[in-house]
Amino acid sequence: MSTLGIQRDVPLAPLTTLELGGPAKYFVRVDDESALADVLRWAADEGMPSAILGGGSNLIVPDEGYDGLVVHMGIGNLDFRGDGTVDAGAGVPWETVVDGALSRDWAGLECLTGIPGSVGAAPIQNVGAYGQEVAEVVAKVRVLRRETLALEELVPEDCAFGYRDSLFKREPGRFIVCGVRFALRPHGPATVRYAELHGAIGADATLADVRGAVLELRRRKSMLIDPHDPNHRSAGSFFLNPIVSGAEAERVVGQAVRDNVVAAPSDVPRYPAADGEVKLAAGWLIEKAGIAKGTRRGAIGVSTKHALTLVHHGGGTTADLLAFADEIRARVRDRFGVDLQREPRLLA
Repeated sequence: MSTLGIQRDVPLAPLTTLELGGPAKYFVRVDDESALADVLRWAADEGMPSAILGGGSNLIVPDEGYDGLVVHMGIGNLDFRGDGTVDAGAGVPWETVVDGALSRDWAGLECLTGIPGSVGAAPIQNVGAYGQEVAEVVAKVRVLRRETLALEELVPEDCAFGYRDSLFKREPGRFIVCGVRFALRPHGPATVRYAELHGAIGADATLADVRGAVLELRRRKSMLIDPHDPNHRSAGSFFLNPIVSGAEAERVVGQAVRDNVVAAPSDVPRYPAADGEVKLAAGWLIEKAGIAKGTRRGAIGVSTKHALTLVHHGGGTTADLLAFADEIRARVRDRFGVDLQREPRLLA
């Protein structure tokens, strides 16, 4: 075990942005694919479960910790090629890739700036913001198949990307993301699809202008990791914006009008999604269900800047966090008949 660098009883809370949860029974950091296979083989031989930890920005750790091996992903290769192709290891900080792309005037990631975490999480979550999704620029994903410990490369069609979703998220025990190849657009135009972003920039905005505007919008919503921000201990958006059928969206709108939640149907925020479905605004639903920004339940609360974000103010527990999340879901379900889904993953 010592030759593999595996440690005992390592606290996990400091490795997550929520700063909650207990220790890992066993813990190891791996810097290459060979070491990854070795430690997973060791865990399998010992008959214990294993889990992957990246940047810790989308992870909820139980108070009792994890009774198995936590593998901290440190694969750090990063290569920018002249044609706009980027190969990045799963352990590379996400913003490092964004920095490299925009410094070269390569389009495709400008709206995804400021998202905490590492490269490995990007295809798993199909990270997205302000009208842009990483699936649009993924060329291939290098994975380790857990069952065989063999390395494979998957093309986007294999990854089954959806809204904040992928094959990797739906079947977490099947593959481990080791690296991603991105196909960016040298000197390409910026992606400006989101109304809030469009209103914050000029008609001739550069990629750098778009990035700056996105960072400012995220800062106003406490969606940047800033230790001086009282809302900084969070996992970002705690709930997904629900995607519902057109008929279901009309039901919600009609109910909001009848109950005098809004004066007119146009006051209910909603956005077209694929296949005729409609995306509702989870933050709006939460606030209209009676959970205001800044609401507290002891050490856990709603961000003072954004109703989608749950914040740990220090000294709390994961049980407190999950209980408050359940309360919010129940309030929205009772008020609007809409079931909110959690975005961060519970380590189990």
